[in-house]
Amino acid sequence: MPLFTKGDVTIHYEEAGSGFPLLVTPGGGLNSMVSNWPGQVFNAMEEFKNDFRCITMDQRNANGGESTGPVPVNDPWGAFADDQLGLMDHLGIDQFFFMGYCIGGPFALKLMERAPQRIAAGVLCQPVGHNPAFPDSMYDSGHDLWGPELIKNRPDLSMETIVAYLNALYRKESADFVYSVSRDFVSSCQTPMLVMPDNTPSHSYEAAIEVTELAPNAESTVYPWKEDQDVMDKTIVQVRDFLKAHQPA
Repeated sequence: MPLFTKGDVTIHYEEAGSGFPLLVTPGGGLNSMVSNWPGQVFNAMEEFKNDFRCITMDQRNANGGESTGPVPVNDPWGAFADDQLGLMDHLGIDQFFFMGYCIGGPFALKLMERAPQRIAAGVLCQPVGHNPAFPDSMYDSGHDLWGPELIKNRPDLSMETIVAYLNALYRKESADFVYSVSRDFVSSCQTPMLVMPDNTPSHSYEAAIEVTELAPNAESTVYPWKEDQDVMDKTIVQVRDFLKAHQPA
């Protein structure tokens, strides 16, 4: 089980395939981790390992995962980006694709903001974002499920810290949009991106469509795309073609 340590953060990661690097993170909210892949809408590690060097990771402090570190109340989205970029530095990778499922949508946008020269293109699969009908969906999941479970194994943490962290994640910057970056940033972002909308309490259709409309180099898959196997197969081909079209020479 490969582990990478930088300071007080340890990251568990796995790789498959070869070619241009694709860092891909599964869904699961704050419990995004490698073992979630069998339960995803499709397993990108398996699907794309013949096309790209696929890399995946447990996110910091995912319950059941092997990645650990502080709970960074001051800049939670930036800390995730630092972990992801730190892993790629560890692997000697400069430029790469990023594909994020669920919470990986905000991850992708934060990476584009933090290191635009390194992200050749991004795919936002079922991205989370503000849903007007369920405005606290992500916050409640973290507060009721992720936080209490983490505290059981981390006597250094309190629920007060967890609440402050969740507020910083979901109730401050761009709380009515994609959480991690502003509309102004998305409007100025030149990174090519493909958005794969979903429509659940946490996977906001409204936020996904707004990203597509605001970002100058964004395109979208059809919606819905995952209920019909034939449509999903064609959508996976679209993802592969999109990435290959943006692969640096």
